[in-house]
Amino acid sequence: MMFEYEFMRRAYLVGSVLAVILPLIGLPILLKRLSMMGDTLSHASLAGVAIGLCLGFDPLLGSVVACVVAALGVELISSRLKAYQEISTVIVLATAIGLAGIFTSLTGGSNAISSYLFGSIVTIGDFELALVLAVAAVVLVTYRLIYDRLYLSVFDPVAAPLMGIDGRALNLAFSFLVAITVSVAAKTIGSPIVSSLMVIPVICAMQFARSYRGTLLLSIALSLAFVHAGLAVSYHQNLRPGSVIVLIAVLALSVAMLAKRRWGYL
Repeated sequence: MMFEYEFMRRAYLVGSVLAVILPLIGLPILLKRLSMMGDTLSHASLAGVAIGLCLGFDPLLGSVVACVVAALGVELISSRLKAYQEISTVIVLATAIGLAGIFTSLTGGSNAISSYLFGSIVTIGDFELALVLAVAAVVLVTYRLIYDRLYLSVFDPVAAPLMGIDGRALNLAFSFLVAITVSVAAKTIGSPIVSSLMVIPVICAMQFARSYRGTLLLSIALSLAFVHAGLAVSYHQNLRPGSVIVLIAVLALSVAMLAKRRWGYL
C-alpha cells in the first residue's frame, strides 16, 4: 500500500491542502476574466527562482517576492486599463518570461528551476510542509473574512463602493493571497501546473453548478479528486505527479463539456 510510505502520506496531505485553496482563488480570478493570472504568476515565480539563484539568495524567497510584485503589477495596470483588464496579465507575463529567460541563462540552468517546472510533491521536506500549511491557514482565514465583499465586487463592482467596500484595498489583499499561494504551490506541484489547477476544476464546476457557492464547493471537490487520482496513478506508474494531475483534470473537463453539450445541465 502506498500509504505505508511517509512521502506518500505527505504528498496526499499537501496535495489535498492545495486542491482546496487553489480553486478558492481561481473562481474570482476566472469571473474577473483574468484567467491568465495563474500562468502569469507561475512564470513570475520562475523568474524569482532564477533571480534568487543568480544573486545568491533563497530561490523560494525570490519566488514569493516576484509573485507579489507581479500580482501588484497586474492590479496596478488593470486599474489603469479598466476596459481591457485582461491586457494587464499579458504585459506582466511577457515581462516575467523575459526575466526568467535571461536569469536562467546567467545561472546556466539548475535543479531548483527544474523542480519549479515539474514539482516535487513526493519529496517535500519539513520546512515546505509547514510552509504550505501556514499559507493555507492564512488563505482560508483571509478568504472567509473577505468572502462577502469579494463576492459583491466580482458581480457588481459598481455597487460595491456604494456599500462601503474599498475595492482597491480588497483587490490588493486578494492579489497578495494569490501571489503567496502560487509561489508556494509552484514549489510543490510545479509552476506551470498551478495555473491549471486554479482554472480547470472551476471550469468543470461551471458546467453544472448554478450558484457561486455551488461552483466553489464543486470545484474544490473536483480538484481533490484530480489530485488524489493523479497521485495514485503517478505512484503505480512511476510518473511525474504534477503532469498526471493536469492530464486527468483536462480529461475530466473534456468529458464534462461533452456531457453538457449532449445532455445539458444534469
